[in-house]
Amino acid sequence: MDKISSYVAVIVLTALLTGALVAFLLNIRERKEESKYRNVNVAQLNEEITDPAVWGHNFPREYDGYKKTSISTHTNYGGSEGISKLDTDPRLKTIFAGYAFSVAYNPRRGHYYSLIDQKETLRTKKFKQVGSCLQCHAGGLRNIYEKAGHGDMMAGFEKVCAMPLKDAWQYAQHPVACVDCHDPKTMDLRVTRPAFLIGIKKLKEKEGLKDYDPNTMASRQEMRTFVCAQCHVTYYCGSKEKLFYPWGNGIKVEQIEDFYDNFKFKDDHRFYDWKHEITGAEVIKAKHPEFEMWSQGVHSKSGVACADCHMPYMREGATKITDHYIRSPLLNVSRACLQCHHFTEEEMLGRVKTIQDINRKLLDRAEDALVALINKLAEAKKGKIPEEELIPIYEFQRKAQWRIDFVNAENSMGFHAPQEAARILGEAIDYARQGEVQAEGLLAKHPVN
Repeated sequence: MDKISSYVAVIVLTALLTGALVAFLLNIRERKEESKYRNVNVAQLNEEITDPAVWGHNFPREYDGYKKTSISTHTNYGGSEGISKLDTDPRLKTIFAGYAFSVAYNPRRGHYYSLIDQKETLRTKKFKQVGSCLQCHAGGLRNIYEKAGHGDMMAGFEKVCAMPLKDAWQYAQHPVACVDCHDPKTMDLRVTRPAFLIGIKKLKEKEGLKDYDPNTMASRQEMRTFVCAQCHVTYYCGSKEKLFYPWGNGIKVEQIEDFYDNFKFKDDHRFYDWKHEITGAEVIKAKHPEFEMWSQGVHSKSGVACADCHMPYMREGATKITDHYIRSPLLNVSRACLQCHHFTEEEMLGRVKTIQDINRKLLDRAEDALVALINKLAEAKKGKIPEEELIPIYEFQRKAQWRIDFVNAENSMGFHAPQEAARILGEAIDYARQGEVQAEGLLAKHPVN
């Protein structure tokens, strides 16, 4: 009887183990099949379908992430909620006197609001802006430019850039959209902004690559940065020239400055963004140069792309997708940082805070120095000091302003390239104080009565 019981027990155990093994193998097979699932072609996509919601029929997971960019977020030095920078840092009103940023400098919001915020800001309501601004705020740019250019994208690009922004809005129906970064037929990553295509071609020519086209020559990992760098760069978008990226000499702060210093407008005047309302200096402004700053940092040198940190991979069941809820990695540390850095979330956040706090203190000192220079120049202009003696001091203001804004407008508070940001701010402080000393000398030479 005991022997029979043992046989029965073995048979039952074997059956249970076999059943468990079969269930396990079936689960693996099911998960493998699930992982192959990407999308169901509910909608037939093409270049003219620029509405992200239509793309969402085929890619619901990615679209759900995109919609989350409407959610307000906040970090120590960034986010989409909070009061205006002009209120938290009143020095900016003096630094940007006479420029659009002196009336509105609000916290940036997600891609979902890229077109809405452009239409609502006082910078477009109180200042005349041109259609160039559309390039980074509207979705379906390729389609927009081709329609405006009657099939010729580059002709349409020039046409839209030249028209008033309010007229250009007639072409725009959606904010930054899926079609701007993905080929509607293959879903491959692609670059669609003409100014980037022109700028990166010039940049690569300096590196010895001729006729460079990222859409055919860049690796997939490079494209995971380039699709972001279409817009997250500094550029000129005023009325005197069509939109361009100033990369003819390189993308470091002094290389771009040198390009601008030697660039002549059509009227043969040296480049400037605006004449400072208080001093009259012809100054230049950086516009969120994330790509330029990131390129000088350790992540860039290590082959880490923008998407690795701001759009990290995630899993839903067995399906692996790129998270399209684009936001600061500080709000998603476990997936954005800890896949490579094997530390705790608290330590990673602490490291970032240390870097950003240091750069914020340097930025404060630089802004203090620049405001002191502007005030001293204003005092000097009240006297009878010959204009030609003030010109060298205007140059110090121009240099200091450019460097301060290169860090302040860059949106990482130095994190993308900490040593580079500190170097730039050190130079800004130096230039501002040199200008202040020279202005003091002129006031001693020509006392104001």
